[in-house]
Amino acid sequence: MKKHFNRRPVLKILASLCLCVSVATLGAQSAPYYPPAGTWEKRAPAELGLDAARLAEAVAWAQTRESRREMDFSDQEKIFGTLLGSVPTKRATTNGVVIYKGYVVAEFGDPTWVDPTYSVAKSMMATVAGIAMRDGKIANLDAPVGATVKDGGYDSPRNAQVTWKMHLQQETEWEGAMFGKNHDFVGAEAFGDGERQPRELKRPGTFYEYNDVRINRLGMSLLQTFRKPVPEVFRDEVMNVIGGSNAWKWVPYHNSYVSIDGRKLPSVSGGTRWGGGVWINSWDMARFGYLWLRGGKWGDQQILPPAFVKAAVSPSANGPDYGYLWWLNTAGKNYPGLPANVYGARGAGSNTILISPDHDLVVVWRWHAGNEGEFARRIIAAIK
Repeated sequence: MKKHFNRRPVLKILASLCLCVSVATLGAQSAPYYPPAGTWEKRAPAELGLDAARLAEAVAWAQTRESRREMDFSDQEKIFGTLLGSVPTKRATTNGVVIYKGYVVAEFGDPTWVDPTYSVAKSMMATVAGIAMRDGKIANLDAPVGATVKDGGYDSPRNAQVTWKMHLQQETEWEGAMFGKNHDFVGAEAFGDGERQPRELKRPGTFYEYNDVRINRLGMSLLQTFRKPVPEVFRDEVMNVIGGSNAWKWVPYHNSYVSIDGRKLPSVSGGTRWGGGVWINSWDMARFGYLWLRGGKWGDQQILPPAFVKAAVSPSANGPDYGYLWWLNTAGKNYPGLPANVYGARGAGSNTILISPDHDLVVVWRWHAGNEGEFARRIIAAIK
């Protein structure tokens, strides 16, 4: 009797092998590009499906929106109040970098110039908090900070209620002073044009207020948690891993040194409101933004816990569309006309990083008087 060979199992195996090869090939082709240290591959816009003329028009528009801040920082104390730390003697003109699909498609001005990035440092401080979560130094963001930080800053009944998440969402209503600046921002000499009227404090966790004194308290709390300066954590666990340069620095105030374990260590601020802060160039800011675009991952290393990244770009209950020290667009107000999942870091000046996951886009734009959302919309219009 003639035996019939059943080809179906063989065909099924071959089909599975082909599918595996196809998936592997597709995965290899679609794997994100991560720039090595010291360089970043540039691509002609047309190679990535961009209209070169429209992209050039967007950049030309951005270059006409120069910041109104003084070039020599002589307006610093009028705007923000008495300095506690240093500021440079000269800033750059407007400059920036556009990263699309992982590659540099545009740069303008001098993106190598190291300048204070003001409150973009807050998003960097949130990143350090993410490292603390990853390493188990903060077990639960809803836990009271005073449960582990025992330096007197959380001893009062009010401050004892403050959690790590409240700090990250600027909803602590923490009461006190940091390095000579009071939480209430009352006093023209201390706070310049940023002086505020006295108000009654709310229950911690129920009210949002953008407040650098409280962010400085967060910085001190992270220092106490790591027993290591925040800039060193950021350097070792973030910037060195993503190929950052050696040009950036996180500058403390003149009076923000504390004794920990017998060592005099600097506590740093979440901005340059009173001097100091993160001084950095646009290329390093782009790497930082690209890390977040990739969900806290760089190459095969998951620097930030995915759950932390997701929570960080989710809106708080009381903020103006605000995450963990990141500005969000959930309600479409912070970046009008852009997708709801766009988010960014913003500093005075303006110094900004905008991230659009839907467009695989990071836009760094510094020292401008425009709206980074408008700039991004013009760039996105160049996508064919």
